[in-house]
Amino acid sequence: MVATSLLASLVVFLVSLLIGALGIYAGARIIVGRTSYDHAIVTALIGAIVWAIVGFLVGWIPLLGPLLALLAYVAVINWRYPGDWTAAAMIGLVAWVTVLIVLYVLAALGVASFGAVGVPGV
Repeated sequence: MVATSLLASLVVFLVSLLIGALGIYAGARIIVGRTSYDHAIVTALIGAIVWAIVGFLVGWIPLLGPLLALLAYVAVINWRYPGDWTAAAMIGLVAWVTVLIVLYVLAALGVASFGAVGVPGV
């Protein structure tokens, strides 16, 4: 029973990570012309970890906490992709919109509910 639950959680995490990476991949392809999905997966994983750590440490501070977590997430994108902070923010924005569209379609088809790892706020 516990093994089944653990396996189900792992599958949900991996699928969510792949969907989040798809958003980053789309953003990086559009904004800076990078086309490596593997790079996007690693970026999504690192971004999710950094978002979680910063959110845990300062997320309780109204307004400032979530803004710092978002800034940390954009910093990961800025570190992993060429360009400046504006390009990194645009990659994050395209990733967010892409993931929202994918999750909406999956939810409309009854395949999944909203949620993705590697893209904040989704």
